[in-house]
Amino acid sequence: MKLVVGLGNPGRQYENTRHNIGFMVIDDLLETTDLISTTTKFNANITDARLDGEKVLFVKPLTYMNLSGEAVRPILDWYKIDIKDMVVIYDDLDLPLGKLRFREKGSAGGHNGIKSMIQHLGTEEFKRIRIGIDRPEYASIIDHVLTKFSSEEKEVINESIQKAALAIKDWISGIEFKMLMNKYH
Repeated sequence: MKLVVGLGNPGRQYENTRHNIGFMVIDDLLETTDLISTTTKFNANITDARLDGEKVLFVKPLTYMNLSGEAVRPILDWYKIDIKDMVVIYDDLDLPLGKLRFREKGSAGGHNGIKSMIQHLGTEEFKRIRIGIDRPEYASIIDHVLTKFSSEEKEVINESIQKAALAIKDWISGIEFKMLMNKYH
């Protein structure tokens, strides 16, 4: 079983904001997946699905970004999913808008959602797909991550969301994560 976690904040006021890029990728994936069931437990929306014959849990934590690990750890434990079978998708201020980066381990790099994941998982060794949202030139970081994309930015971001979704599908179908790094960078 695979676990795909998209980080973001719950609630209408956060829909389609930069910080919710992980949720947006999960939503894109769910549009083209054989859904089995959706439930809310462990403080997360969990969709059980099949993709290329593989059972997959698509997760959107409801803990708000900074506490994401509080939702993910119990899911890993309950479903007995090995951390090597998990990938986390989230926004990155230090990447240009729409740029994808894949990592198999590393520090939080200042991202509070990833800090929470590392704290609750007890390791920095888990797969990640980061999507660039640009660092603001004049606005505060908090204001920037909680704003929606402009109409010009939406084109770039929609393409990045689709690429990230394709990368997830490739990973689920058995392509090694390292290979995805080369294919989608």
